[in-house]
This record gives sequence, structure tokens and C-alpha cells, in this order.
Amino acid sequence: MLQALATRVADRLLAVGHRLVTAESCTGGWIGKVCTDLPGSSRWFLGGAIAYANEAKTGVLGVDPVVLTTDGAVSEAAVRAMASGALQQMGGDVSVAVSGVAGPDGGTPDKPVGTVWFAWARRGGEGIEVTAMVEHFPGDRESVRRRSVERALSGLLAP
Repeated sequence: MLQALATRVADRLLAVGHRLVTAESCTGGWIGKVCTDLPGSSRWFLGGAIAYANEAKTGVLGVDPVVLTTDGAVSEAAVRAMASGALQQMGGDVSVAVSGVAGPDGGTPDKPVGTVWFAWARRGGEGIEVTAMVEHFPGDRESVRRRSVERALSGLLAP
């Protein structure tokens, strides 16, 4: 399933000559791994950042520390900043960012285990355009992370 999605992403990006960058937190590089499992991925996958700690989000991706203090790492504001920062810091044409609570602990009443925020950014005529959404996945840590990778890749196929 993940390889099939990555293949569809690759085909879409190659068709328009775009390159992907990733900004991953709770998925820990899994999106990048799935992408680079495909032979020839260097033609469409530029690279990614595993920005697990807040210090990496600010230092590597340029996320404003105020966003992390005010909204938290698992928030729309954070993933939007991560997706934009990935394009600004690493280049590329398209990015995906993921930050969530995979569990088994770390959840709060506002952000229970399974809460995952996603953002997809594209360079466009008006600069960087970002869309974001939240999902709430049931299951254990492995399941939440796998479903997050799947959702991240699926979002790259949206029109």
C-alpha cells in the first residue's frame, strides 16, 4: 500500500518535473524511507528533515519558537511552518510536513494519542501555498505512524 502510493506520487511529480521535500516529526523519516525505497527516487525526491524535537523544528526548518510555545508542536500553525520551512530551507517544489502524538503516552485532552497534523506546501505564482488538516487515528504507535505516512502521501496526490 505505501509503496503503491509512493509510486503514484513519483509518477505525478515526474510528470510535471517537481521535486519533493519532507518535514517529519512523529513519522521519524518513514515518509522519506518509503520514497527512497523506489529506484530512481533521486529524480523526484530531494530530501527531508526529521525534526522531532522543537529545537530541530526551529533550527532546521526555521519554525518560529513563538508558534511552538503558543500553539504547540502538534498544531496547524506548526505543520504549516514546517512545510513552508522545508521548501525555504531545502528547496524543492512540493513539501509535506507531519507532527502528531503517536503514543502510547504524550496525549492530552486537547490532543489525545492519535492526533496528527499534516501540511502540504507548493511553490506557486503567489509564493508558497499551504494546506493543512488534522486526523485522529486509532490504534497503537505503529498503526498511528503507518496511517500518518499513508495520509501524508495521499495528500500529495490531491489536485
